[in-house]
Amino acid sequence: MHEDNEPIFITLTDEDGQEFELEFLSDLEYQGTAYKIFQTTESEDEEADEDEGGLVIMKVIVENGEEILSLPDSEEEAEAVYELFMEELFAEEEEE
Repeated sequence: MHEDNEPIFITLTDEDGQEFELEFLSDLEYQGTAYKIFQTTESEDEEADEDEGGLVIMKVIVENGEEILSLPDSEEEAEAVYELFMEELFAEEEEE
């Protein structure tokens, strides 16, 4: 999880050219691939899928030394990463 007290926000542009802001929550690795977990901002929460609580899972692809964020390749991949994130989140809460 993100340990700093200061939140980190990024702005992404979708295929339709609309910008949206996400708050970075965590990095994690699943089956040798890096992922970043983000939370939608308040204005985006209204449109977020209630089942996932506004979480956005992005796969990290490195091209020419630069990190590029991409959506997972399948719903199964996204669900597996989501489950791993939730396991880590609850494990951290139990430690506190």
